Amino acid sequence: MVISFTLSACGQNRNVNQSSLKMNTSKPENPYYSHTDTTKLNLTDAEWKKVLPKELYEVSRHAATERPFTGTYWNAFVKGTYYCAACGNELFRSEAKFASTCGWPSFFEQDNPKSTIFRQDTSLSMERTEVLCGRCGGHLGHIFDDGPAPTGKRYCMNSIALDFVPDNK
Repeated sequence: MVISFTLSACGQNRNVNQSSLKMNTSKPENPYYSHTDTTKLNLTDAEWKKVLPKELYEVSRHAATERPFTGTYWNAFVKGTYYCAACGNELFRSEAKFASTCGWPSFFEQDNPKSTIFRQDTSLSMERTEVLCGRCGGHLGHIFDDGPAPTGKRYCMNSIALDFVPDNK
């Protein structure tokens, strides 16, 4: 049923008001959030639960997935940088983002090879590769081999797991 909804929803199109994209560079409620600190984080689930909003906590720490075509960034194309919403780790540049029509923001490469790590995921009776933040280990989404050149990869990410900072004009 989820697959059929996703496939039938691929024809939808929604324009995003570029000025409505959120810009997060610090989070007072989350002392672990930083765009400059690359120290690996090893927090307990209880510690994450205290500092993350409920929806982000469920995606980042329990690998939940937002519904397709509902996230802020799936159809947004503004120049800038995408960061892990849980810890602030730099993940992707907008130049690597492409319109995949899958309903989630998609990128063909990460900004830094160490910004993400991968783990085999056999949940939901499927074989996939999960993408995790290289700093905090938070779930971001999955990677597939159906992306554009030059990598042929599609990093299919949850918008809620990303923060975006636009380039200065």
